Order: sequence, then structure tokens, then C-alpha cells
Amino acid sequence: MIITVDATYDGEVLKPEEPLGLEPNTRVRVTIEAEEKQKGEPYSFFRKARELKLQGPKDWSERLDEYLYGDID
Repeated sequence: MIITVDATYDGEVLKPEEPLGLEPNTRVRVTIEAEEKQKGEPYSFFRKARELKLQGPKDWSERLDEYLYGDID
């Protein structure tokens, strides 16, 4: 069985970010692939959306389905 999971090293142990579904004391082989730290600020969807200066009706979020699909009963 091969499981790929993200984990964080706290200085002593690796802590998986999601359950592994393994029985306690199961021996495993671990391959470490360190992620490179991002340079600069992390990507922000909201910042990008503001930069696009999108225009729409003021009630867009309240009536999204109606605007996308027409009159909904």
C-alpha cells in the first residue's frame, strides 16, 4: 500500500495532516520530500479578485443562482 500525505515536522516527530488509516505500531517506510518555502507573500484569491476590478450588481452574492441560471422558483 502507498499513501501520500502532507505532514509537518515539529522538531521531534512528523505529524500527518490527515488520518493514515493504519493500525497502531504499523511499521512504514518514509520518503521525505521537503517543500520549498515560498518567496514573497502567499497567493491570495481575494487580492487577485480585487486586482481584476470585477463589476457586478450589488446583490450579486444574494442572487447568484438567479443571475447565472435565470429566474428560479
